[in-house]
Amino acid sequence: MYDVYKVREDFPMLKNKVKMHGAPLVYLDSNATTLKPQCVIDAVVDYLSNYSANAERGDYDLSHDVDLHFEGARETLRQFINAKEKDELIFTSGSTDGLNMVAYGYGLTHLKAGDEILLSYAEHASNTLPWFDVAKQTGAVIKYIPIDETGHITLDAVKATVTEHTKIISLAIMTNVLGFEVPIGEIAHYAHTKGIVVVADGAQSVPHMVTDVQKDDIDFLAFSGHKMLGPTGIGVLYGKRALLEEMHPVRSGGGSNARYNKEGEVTLKEIPYRFEAGTPNIEGAVGLGAAAKYLMNLGMENVVAHEEAMRKYAIERLEELDNVDVYNKDAAGAIAMNIKDVFSQDAASLFNTYGIAVRAGEHCAKILDNYLGVNSTVRASFYVYTTKEDIDAFIEVCKKGDDFLDAFFR
Repeated sequence: MYDVYKVREDFPMLKNKVKMHGAPLVYLDSNATTLKPQCVIDAVVDYLSNYSANAERGDYDLSHDVDLHFEGARETLRQFINAKEKDELIFTSGSTDGLNMVAYGYGLTHLKAGDEILLSYAEHASNTLPWFDVAKQTGAVIKYIPIDETGHITLDAVKATVTEHTKIISLAIMTNVLGFEVPIGEIAHYAHTKGIVVVADGAQSVPHMVTDVQKDDIDFLAFSGHKMLGPTGIGVLYGKRALLEEMHPVRSGGGSNARYNKEGEVTLKEIPYRFEAGTPNIEGAVGLGAAAKYLMNLGMENVVAHEEAMRKYAIERLEELDNVDVYNKDAAGAIAMNIKDVFSQDAASLFNTYGIAVRAGEHCAKILDNYLGVNSTVRASFYVYTTKEDIDAFIEVCKKGDDFLDAFFR
């Protein structure tokens, strides 16, 4: 594995010892948004400072330079997820945008009354709300793949839920609360024997595990830049070329068409440009490309190993305490927990007092309480820059839970 203390020097917020509430920042909210390394900041500033023209439009050298950087970022991201060709990657504003594009651009035109869309109770709102609306508009039916007693979604559970009416399965590869990895490759290979399209929410998986869309035979994959060291407001939707050819653009405008006339006859550009109407988030794209290069230089296998080590250490430390409940000890992603008898957002305020950033609440997974039995949790999440010292600081505040109760409630 890499030297985490050397890696932290690449992140200005950590190198500059940013403080929160007067205490040194301990950042344990990376599943929500990651910190940014200097190379990403430099890539964005370089575009804004040295070649800040538009993309795919100009007939002059500066604009050509923009095109090279913009398409270079697309190629880097192709490599990052091992897509067959870079034109299968559409720049979006993030996972939410990408999943909406699939739901409305593909689902709305391919589903009919009685067709089934399979989800799970652990899905983020971005992977439920668009499908709810599409189901209402088409008459399709939402069904849920059951989560087993350990919190996992298994291939057997998928097989038991699929019927002859199932047309789309849409799942997060790694869920944002429970943190369990879905066997997306097994599911996709099985689904394709039934003619079912598989949509993957990669918001939590792409930053934290090796992604290979060809090996897993994924049909659509959406992910966000800000969760993998990139800027906010940028993301990617991957789709197999044949499916993208069938998908209807949900936005129209400049850059998406080759020509049109006053009678309303429109000729769209080739993929992916027909889906990228308007001026794109150029600085976001080049920043995301820089983030992907940074992660590839670290080695995603090393990123996985580091996170696994940090999570294992955190669970070991939490098991020393008798005043916490951990809901996903055996998962791979974020830790979902509560300090006993302390409301999650009160606990987050307690952590904040000591400079520790965690997430608290429902985490946009508002039907998961059916499984957890609680409607909110504290979520601690790790990334390439997390250290054992960060976790130790977190544990020390957990120990103060009883003092918090005594001071405010007893």
